[in-house]
Amino acid sequence: MPTAIKDSKTDITSEKSTRELAEKLTSYFKGGEYAFLHGEMGVGKTTFVKYFINKFQTDEKLKLTEVTSPTFTLLNEYETNHFMIKHYDLFRIKNSSEIKDLDIFENSEKIITLVEWPQLLKDTNKLKKIDLFFKYENELKNRTVQIKGLNLF
Repeated sequence: MPTAIKDSKTDITSEKSTRELAEKLTSYFKGGEYAFLHGEMGVGKTTFVKYFINKFQTDEKLKLTEVTSPTFTLLNEYETNHFMIKHYDLFRIKNSSEIKDLDIFENSEKIITLVEWPQLLKDTNKLKKIDLFFKYENELKNRTVQIKGLNLF
């Protein structure tokens, strides 16, 4: 699989290719970064997050945790030896005022923040971030992810 670079588009139709991309991208995260995951329901965002988090756990010889979508809880947290990984799902949020109490922008080099459905977030240009745009292709037969704004790399 080719290395993901700025503005690249990668086929993630197979779960194996989703895992490979997620695992590859973990090497760029050192703490304090954000990943914004865009795309419709069922396109692979949470599956990507699962492999991303499990890669950190595997590398640090930690027990793999079950990674689920925080659609109803809004936030799931996962600890590694070096980071707290915060996984947000903002699907149920209807306006930006509901985001205030979530501490999404807690500035810490010990946190990696992953956000599904980030459309309501404002003022994100100064963050160390990556935007991942998940998309169905070929009448839902294939899935791709386009990586943009790699200002953390």
